Amino acid sequence: MKTKGRILMMSGNEAVAEGAIAAGCRFFAGYPITPSSEIAETLSYRLPQVGGKFIQMEDEIAAMAAVVGASLAGVKSLTATSGPGFSLKQENIGYASLTEVPCVIVNVQRGGPSTGLPTSPAQADVMQARWGTHGDHPIIVLAPTYVREIYEQTVRAFNLSEEYRVPVVLLIDEINAHMREKVEIPENPEVINRKKPTVDPDNFMPYDTGFGDVPPMANYGEGYRFHVTGLMHDATGFPSGDPKVVRQTQERLQRKIESNVGKITSFQGRQLSDAQTVIVSFGSTARAVSHAVEELRAEGIKVGSFRPLTLHPFPVADLNALLADKKVKNIVVAEMNLGQLRLEIERFVCSKAPVFGLHKVDGEPIVPEEVAARVREVLR
Repeated sequence: MKTKGRILMMSGNEAVAEGAIAAGCRFFAGYPITPSSEIAETLSYRLPQVGGKFIQMEDEIAAMAAVVGASLAGVKSLTATSGPGFSLKQENIGYASLTEVPCVIVNVQRGGPSTGLPTSPAQADVMQARWGTHGDHPIIVLAPTYVREIYEQTVRAFNLSEEYRVPVVLLIDEINAHMREKVEIPENPEVINRKKPTVDPDNFMPYDTGFGDVPPMANYGEGYRFHVTGLMHDATGFPSGDPKVVRQTQERLQRKIESNVGKITSFQGRQLSDAQTVIVSFGSTARAVSHAVEELRAEGIKVGSFRPLTLHPFPVADLNALLADKKVKNIVVAEMNLGQLRLEIERFVCSKAPVFGLHKVDGEPIVPEEVAARVREVLR
């Protein structure tokens, strides 16, 4: 990305708001909840400045429904919440997945479950982000670390949502949501818009897969009439219980993500060329891991870090490529939960290397000293 050279000091939550506007978002519906409330607060005055609309809904369920409705009307739409609100949104996230309505959901994670620790960090919504709603459904989950990345990945979340007609979850946490850092604002960020129909309205079908796994999407009010339902449906959008139609639809919804994994997934690696121990982490925990890698390297320990920017789909091929020559002897997964990503990593690497966890759930962040100590313990 080329930049203007314009540098702003902003928090992660403010970066979400500014990234959303840069991506073309012009509608926000939400309900205040710690530690995500600054996203709503910022957009309450920023969206009107660019011709957008902000609505504080009566609850998180209504907020998600409003986002789906606004997107169907052709407006890029966003909602933001934290763990309990994210749970309430799940039914309508499932609705957006089946009806293929582009939208972005920000979940600023906090300690839980229930009301838990509203002002303390956690990373315990990894599996909820992927499997929180019902049925086999397509979804993409991004997990940036730095405030600059939060800005960039917010833009990317909208791009992926529009390109694949899928809900995208931006998973951050209390620490990087409230941390303030310098952010260089891109001059011309890449912005992707949904593919529009090329047929005339009389020949339009809202789920016509003749154009590929991602059907063109008309907006309400543009002269195209179409039906949207949460029931399984055929190309017309009307309900269908035909087993063949149901199977084809279910498989296509998954295929439009799985067949593009190489384009969707991304990660950041550090000191991996000779690493014998690889530390996997995401979000704010990756900051501690970065410092620990330098400390351990200074001691002569060959360690590197693997930081996925996409948690779902996970960059499995990239991680397994590190294990191909059997140089990597151990994997350590550091996360502020009781092992949600670690168990996935164990499944991904299929016993190519032992996987160890560093887990913390007391409301305090993982610090570099804890990461370094865990690596030394594994190597004993």
